[in-house]
Amino acid sequence: MRTSDLPETIPQRRGLLIILSSPSGAGKSTLARRLMAWDQSLSFSVSATTREPRPGEVDGQDYHFMSEQAFKAMVSDGKMLEHAHVFGNFYGSPMAPVAEAIDAGHDVLFDIDWQGAQQIRNSALGKHTLSIFILPPSIPELKRRLETRGQDDAEVIAKRMRKSWDEISRWDAYDYVLINDDLDASEAKLKTIITAERMRREQQPGLQAHVRRLQAEFEEGQQ
Repeated sequence: MRTSDLPETIPQRRGLLIILSSPSGAGKSTLARRLMAWDQSLSFSVSATTREPRPGEVDGQDYHFMSEQAFKAMVSDGKMLEHAHVFGNFYGSPMAPVAEAIDAGHDVLFDIDWQGAQQIRNSALGKHTLSIFILPPSIPELKRRLETRGQDDAEVIAKRMRKSWDEISRWDAYDYVLINDDLDASEAKLKTIITAERMRREQQPGLQAHVRRLQAEFEEGQQ
């Protein structure tokens, strides 16, 4: 084999499907925003939904709005990475735009629960998944964060707290688990994890061709 017979190949990486999950108030949304600021090639997956658009929402930007019939057809055809029925409406993550992004080497962030994470893990794109669970340092601190952010009334906070343990109990289904007791430290750890995972062998489709070129160069040097 001669090197001239091989195409010039610069190993390129595939993107990751980065799943962030946590109970409400653990800091997931803040960490996601910091990741987006750190690397502007990161993008959030735009979900599809059967609910009606709210004032100011833009189709294709906030959600992909579609009919229930169209949504169910996509699920039946295997075109949804994950989906769920929530409060009378369907929500899901279309596969095509995610596959296009990761083939182009762009990572896609998912803010979903453990059930959605499991569906993505079992999908056709599952091998490109990186799942991270964010734990609070304590239950009292989790409640304090919910109260101090001022977004919910007491009833909603109580509902979120009741749901939190079911979410926390799924921690061992994730690749990585971070205890978010310090936001800056957790951000640094997230960046380290993502940087390392980007270099996984299966994320670098050009490696095999590059190694073949090295082999051909070695064999030519032995002649």
